[in-house]
Order: sequence, then structure tokens, then C-alpha cells
Amino acid sequence: MTVEKILEKLKIASLNPMQLNTLAAAKNGSDLILLAPTGSGKTLGFLLPVVHALDNKATGVQALILVPSRELALQIETVFKQMGTGFKINCCYGGHPVKTERNNFEQPPAVLVGTPGRIAYHLRHDNFDESAVSTLVLDEFDKALEFGFQEDMSYIIRKLLSLKQRILTSATAMAEIPDFTGITNAVEINFLMDAAASPDLQLKKVLTTAADKLDTLLRLICKIGDKRTLIFCNHRETVDRISDLLIDQDLAHDIFHGGMEQDERERALLKFRNGSIKILITTDLASRGLDIPEVESIVHYQLPYTEDAFLHRNGRTARMNASGTAYLVIADDEKYPFLKADIETERLEGDFALPRDSEWQTLYIAAGKKDKVNKIDIVGLLLKKGGLQKDDVGLIEVKDQVSYVAVKRKLVGRVLSLLANERIKNKKVKIEIAM
Repeated sequence: MTVEKILEKLKIASLNPMQLNTLAAAKNGSDLILLAPTGSGKTLGFLLPVVHALDNKATGVQALILVPSRELALQIETVFKQMGTGFKINCCYGGHPVKTERNNFEQPPAVLVGTPGRIAYHLRHDNFDESAVSTLVLDEFDKALEFGFQEDMSYIIRKLLSLKQRILTSATAMAEIPDFTGITNAVEINFLMDAAASPDLQLKKVLTTAADKLDTLLRLICKIGDKRTLIFCNHRETVDRISDLLIDQDLAHDIFHGGMEQDERERALLKFRNGSIKILITTDLASRGLDIPEVESIVHYQLPYTEDAFLHRNGRTARMNASGTAYLVIADDEKYPFLKADIETERLEGDFALPRDSEWQTLYIAAGKKDKVNKIDIVGLLLKKGGLQKDDVGLIEVKDQVSYVAVKRKLVGRVLSLLANERIKNKKVKIEIAM
């Protein structure tokens, strides 16, 4: 399949310089080290060489992509499917049913993406044949090391005896690449300092006291208004404390951190993506590698401890030459050596109303891919039986067992009433507001 056809499927006009360089360098079969900032399009950058190396006459897993988080695995799976290559991809990660993953290997995918722990588990239990894997991608490798996946990655790579090409990606430069990767004489593609990829990001500091910090945050949220906003904290407990404050104010939002169940995390990101909620409070778990488009504002309620982490958080906004604002909520006793002295101060004088709820709301449908349900089925149900117009339906995401769809909030009550006894694929399914 040609690059032009893939771009057409993805509705992308052209590749950016980093993606062009990666594709060109990959064609001679060399190992690659791809260094590029968050939001620069690394996923498509390495998926194009992966697709180029696939053989449609071969059987079994041909390419393995290791990632540090479940959300990143799911994102890569989604992008690959949108490319419309005709090749099968499967996703494996902790929290996903092992039985489902094992069943998927009965007709093995050409591309397997997953977290090191879960892929290592399947290898140890001989759940898939690794002998045909010729391409390995270590995505967000620096983060994978930080999360302690070295032992699992080392075990997996030792098992891959037919590798022809290794691609390592990172959002930070690394002093040395560990020997266990097997990467030798790699071509390095470094876009970390590329001016064209630099975001149009405005930094503003919001000064407060430790005692007033929560109240200051609420005023800042009200001033930002209904823009899509990520609020970063260093600790899960702080995320929960801010959430409690917003609940008291009846302010729609969601939270995202490592202490949540996997389905809760996926649902929070999904509602943020489809615009059902405009405020997501999170730890650094959401600071990179996740598909969170068009975030206009970042709020650092607690600044991270390192400049690298600060830059990764800010990479969630002003992506691909868009513009955005990062607000730094700083109490008078807090000092951060990596901050410049000339950051503009954002003042919060005046009266600001609480942001309004989004015009969208997410519906949960208890049927998914395993029930042979697709987006066309859901659109048909909503338009023909639910009385909606095309513009009343937003982003639809179909998972293995369930589906989610954004619908205009003002129409949700009527839609649920009309669909109370309807069927999808001759099966009566539960449809309700996603909590």
C-alpha cells in the first residue's frame, strides 16, 4: 500500500520532515533511533516503516511494538487501523483479559503492540510464535526504562532471533543505548532541537500562597473558561483533592492516574477526547504518548521536579505548530531552578463565572467488536431510531466488548427514551450515559 493511500485514509495532506526522514532512513534496513518531541507525529513516523516491511504472504507476527503504557498501546492500535493497510494488529496489556488476547493469537496478527510485562507473559507461556518477528519498535523507550521494564524488554529481545530492523523512539536524548536492545550502527534522526517543530507555547505564572492554592486554581479554571484544559499534579492524592473541590462546585471534569482501574482510565481519556468533558486532572501519566488532541490550556497545579518532565507536560498543548498556554500555579514558598525569571504573570482580578458543561455527552453501549458491531451500525441506530441528525453525533469509539458515542447533551434524554427497546445486530443492548 502506498504512502499516499495511507495519508488519504488518515486525512493527512503530507508527511512532516521528521516522518519523511524516518521513512527514507528505514528503507535501507538500518536500525533507527528516532528522537522527537511529544506531539511531533512519532507514531506515524515509525508505523510507515513497519508497514513497508510487512509481507502479505507471510503468516504470524512480523512486527512487535513495545510501549510503556496501556493507553499508548491502544493509541497505536487505533492509528494503525485507521491506516487501512489490510494487515491485522492486536493489542496486549495488563488489565486486558488474557483469555481474549490468547484467543486473538489463534489467527495471529501481522503486528503486535503491547506493554513489556504482558508480551513477556505471552512469550513465557508460548501463546504466540515469535520466530517470524523481523521488525521491533521500542516506543517511548526512555519512559519504559523509567517505569522499570528493562528486565522484561531484555527477555523479549533475547527471544527474537529473526530481527532484521530495530527502531527506538524517545522524547529525550539518551547518553547511551543499553546493550540489551541489540541496536548497533543505528541511524539517528534527531528532531528534538528542530525549530519548525517547536510549539507556539505561552507560559504564564499564577502567584498565590500555599493556603490559597486551591482557591486560586478554581479562579484560574473559571478565567480559562470552556477551553479544553489538562491540570497536572505530582500525586494521586492531589488529583483526588482537586476533584473533590470541583465536585463541590458541580463542575464537570474527570481524573486520570495510575491508581484507577484500566476501564476507568480509558473512559476518562475517551470523554476528554470527544469533548464531553473539558477538564482532566491528572498525574504525569498523561504527560506524553497519549492521543489527546487540541488541548488549549495546561495548568501545572504542582510543578514537576525536573525540566524534562515540565517540557513533556507542556507538549500536551501547542502540538504540531498549534498554539497553547501553560499556567504555572506557584506558591510563594516554591522555587524551581529550571524556570526563567521573565515569565509573564497572569492576574485573576475580576469576576469569572463557572465554565458551562460541554454541549456533548457520552453514551455507553454494551456491545462492541466481539458482537460484530461497528461505527456504521451505531450511526444507523442513532439516526434512524434515535431521531438524531448527523451533526448531533460526535466521536464514536468501538472497543472489544463496549462502544461509546458523543451525542449533543440537550438530546440525550430523548435519545435514551427512543432507544430503550431497540436492538443492534438483533441483540437488545443496554444504552446509558457513560459515568
